[in-house]
Amino acid sequence: MPSTEKLDTHRKALSLNLDTSKFGSFAEIGAGQEVARWFLVVGGASGTVAKSISAYDKEVSDSLYGAGSRYVSRQRLETMLETEWTQLLRQLDQKRGPETRFFSFVDTVSARNYAGTNDSHGWVGLRFQSHPGDEPSDILLHINMRDSSNILQQEAIGILGVNLIYAAFCQLQTKESFFEGLAQDVIRERIEIDFVDFRGPAFASWDRRTILAYLVHAGLGDAVCFPASDVPVPPNEFLHKKAVVLAPGYFGHADPVHAQIHAELLAAGVQELQKELGEAAPTPIGCFCLTAAPLAPQESAPEVSDLLRRIDALLARGGHVLLFRERELYNMTALVNRYTKAPVRFIAGLSLLVRAFDDPYFNLEGRLLEALARLLAQNIRIYTHPMTAADLREAIKLFSAIELEWTETNGYVSAEQLRFKPPLDHLYAYLLASDFLVPMRIPAKASGVGSA
Repeated sequence: MPSTEKLDTHRKALSLNLDTSKFGSFAEIGAGQEVARWFLVVGGASGTVAKSISAYDKEVSDSLYGAGSRYVSRQRLETMLETEWTQLLRQLDQKRGPETRFFSFVDTVSARNYAGTNDSHGWVGLRFQSHPGDEPSDILLHINMRDSSNILQQEAIGILGVNLIYAAFCQLQTKESFFEGLAQDVIRERIEIDFVDFRGPAFASWDRRTILAYLVHAGLGDAVCFPASDVPVPPNEFLHKKAVVLAPGYFGHADPVHAQIHAELLAAGVQELQKELGEAAPTPIGCFCLTAAPLAPQESAPEVSDLLRRIDALLARGGHVLLFRERELYNMTALVNRYTKAPVRFIAGLSLLVRAFDDPYFNLEGRLLEALARLLAQNIRIYTHPMTAADLREAIKLFSAIELEWTETNGYVSAEQLRFKPPLDHLYAYLLASDFLVPMRIPAKASGVGSA
């Protein structure tokens, strides 16, 4: 029977060692051999460990798994998984196959280097049989490591690996029980997961899009990516060195009229950034940005099904979607700036801009000033799209206590026509004069762009 008892890492590894029906191999590149070490030191390792290998040297790694791919990549992980599994079955299936649930655990990790200049991340994979002789199932994870030292990152990888193997064999009743076991003692504070893929009979009832959204909804990752191509990748690959336009919003309306407005808003931002960069530059990518957090502290968080409904409506218009754990714009800035030094631009209607000024930011010591400093870090600007005066008035009535005035042009209000009361008016004027806020012109015939 699957265990419901909450065990620490030591007891998880020991319980697996003492269960002679499970037997497998370990191949780890980077961050030591911390997963295999747990099974070797707790006792009874001969009941679990068929082989442990660490191919640190590039030539050795290439001789085992082939050359031509990046060492910390999904491609390398898949090659490692296939090689280790094939070898394990070739050597042991005939002798142990009828009574053994085989597994192969692999990881390829870039832990913190001596200078602390690298992106600490990795790929982790497990192939396993739920019952002897079953077709195997695979689960692949992309992780980001948050610990500040190499030795702590190694320790965290060890815990994660033990959690993964134990959860696959003992906690696979539901996705919630599986990820709760996977997260124990290490996820959120020390490691984040921003990508999961899986295949095989153990995951037959799982939906990929649901699992990706669940990662953020459950707080296991800061953000996940839903590319328009429908081929999910981790955010670090999707955003790598790219110029980006981010269109944040709630996007609650999924009807064709609103969908068209959202698409036009994002397209206008991409076009504006392309003009900045020059026509010879690669086309920037445009992303709709949603949050899995409640929009206000007194509200409940949206359900995964509601998030997927909104994501699908945006994908249907050909846009990419980033789903963030937090709602604040400065958290979006921080994540995107991990992976690109190219220009990043927000495209937002005036109501969203007013909301950003209206937020009390009680979680920050510097309140609004600190939030703006974080938001506008590293080559960030905000393209502010005009709104109809009626839409702006209706939107701010729902959330804002700020006193505002504005003038209109053909019934529309641009960022230049919006006026805050002192002392915010001085800060707002500075952001406009410094081009942190870039007003977009009111078209001769504009479709209304309200609160997304």
